[in-house]
Amino acid sequence: MSENNSGSGYVEAEYSRDSKYISDRITADGSTPWPVEPGRYRLVVARACPWANRSVIVRRLLGLEDVISMGLCGPTHDERSWTFDLDPDGRDPVLGYERLQEAFLARDPGYSRGITVPAMVDVPSGAVVTNDFPQMTLDFSTQWTAHHREGAPELYPEPLRDEMDEVMERIYQEVNNGVYRCGFSGSQRAYDKAYDRLFTALDWLSERLADRRFLMGGQVTEADVRLFTTLARFDTVYHGHFKCNRQKLSEMPVLWAYARDLFQLPGFGDTIDFPQIKEHYYVVHADINPTQIIPQGPDTSNWLTPHHREELGDRPFGDGTPPPPPPPAEQVPADHGPGGLGHR
Repeated sequence: MSENNSGSGYVEAEYSRDSKYISDRITADGSTPWPVEPGRYRLVVARACPWANRSVIVRRLLGLEDVISMGLCGPTHDERSWTFDLDPDGRDPVLGYERLQEAFLARDPGYSRGITVPAMVDVPSGAVVTNDFPQMTLDFSTQWTAHHREGAPELYPEPLRDEMDEVMERIYQEVNNGVYRCGFSGSQRAYDKAYDRLFTALDWLSERLADRRFLMGGQVTEADVRLFTTLARFDTVYHGHFKCNRQKLSEMPVLWAYARDLFQLPGFGDTIDFPQIKEHYYVVHADINPTQIIPQGPDTSNWLTPHHREELGDRPFGDGTPPPPPPPAEQVPADHGPGGLGHR
């Protein structure tokens, strides 16, 4: 997702996100035109984007790499679309596209809404199926179960779903979207209100996580995935660029320990590309950062320091197992991780 092409903007000085996505679903029971079928769909993401980062993590934790291929866009884009500028000749090797926009136009030649990641694309037709990111990852858990790896964790446990849905909705409204509400406020009053909402929610999360290792108890669920992708970008981008500066994440003891705990689990931190994250926000958001200068800092080596959260429970994947390392083609370059390059 991106603020330049997602239809979001200023409404009476208060930031408003366009949340009208292509809501088709890929299902296991044949109830939609898009059946679960290994090899048929390509997940298009950008490592810079927190919403796309969710889908990368869930796909990895569930072991869906061999059944859902993944295309990577670069960290920046123009007003038209995300582009496949990381690939040889600037084209996705499976879809043959230079721009993600081409998949949306293959679905609807008159498509005029945001060209957002993550997007699931039907490879045979080249048409986007859905860019409904919240439903997409839940469907990875519930519709693709026949293709989960052995030992895949249960990320959306049925007994917890009612409470999980409430927690995830608050995280989305107040934290995931809350940082954008601060960054794109069009007036002091709107910003002050957004700032208070964000840090009220972060205080609530600190309290919730003080005596439980993860948001829903002793094991990782999708709720943790959704919070993690915002926390992973907090000190690097949101604290300064979006003016979310009451405290750094590293100055909030419970959330900082929790975030490092997740970061150090296979499938979480090894999906984070700090240079691409910074390049995206500081270059694309030229209205906030007109010079497009990318900061050298902060030092990210602190993500690897001990967190001691295992004292609250030692089975982060429940009855499951950690995922294996990602395929070589999907690995984040070593110097783009903690303590690596300042920027590209």
